[in-house]
Amino acid sequence: MRPRLITFDIFGTVLDWRRGLADALERLGVALDGDAFDQLIDAQADLESGPFRSYADITAESLVRVLGVDAETARAIGRDAGTWPLYPDSRDALRRLRAVAPCAATTNSDREHGEQVQAALGFRLDAWICAEDVGVYKPDARMWHAASSRLGVAPGPWWWHVSAYADYDLATARGLGLTSVYVARPHARPGSPDLAVANLAELAERAERNEAG
Repeated sequence: MRPRLITFDIFGTVLDWRRGLADALERLGVALDGDAFDQLIDAQADLESGPFRSYADITAESLVRVLGVDAETARAIGRDAGTWPLYPDSRDALRRLRAVAPCAATTNSDREHGEQVQAALGFRLDAWICAEDVGVYKPDARMWHAASSRLGVAPGPWWWHVSAYADYDLATARGLGLTSVYVARPHARPGSPDLAVANLAELAERAERNEAG
């Protein structure tokens, strides 16, 4: 079905979450392997299930808890999370996809991270709907309800939700009746999506073919 709206997870789907965090830690002389990264993600999920805190604070606390990073340095890493590198295909693919349908972020992050990511993209998305605005973290369905309200699109297969993560995104999106799109990033948790692509460039090609025919 031709999409009327495409929403995106950002950290790990558009932005290279693991590389960005690894680079920030490498500057401190701290190595980040795959197991430690998964421990950080799981620590963040645990913190996100408690009383609401900003994503910058949650990132910082996970670094202190899992890797023993000092609190001040951890806070600086959390504040700058939106400056972590984009995947190489993200910028061009998002430009192409915005010609097919409005493209918005639904993201477990802060408003400031939105400014950082959109500065790196070189253009603004149609909306940046983040945990700081909604007061909850994915996989809470209220994130998608907030997107529906702000963008005026009811849940259904005409709304594509794009992520590398089934646990944070795709299971909830599919449960709401959206078309769930899995992107096979180097770090991912795939689940059972409606559509799977190797990267966002492939998704743009598919969406453009859909639009044309």
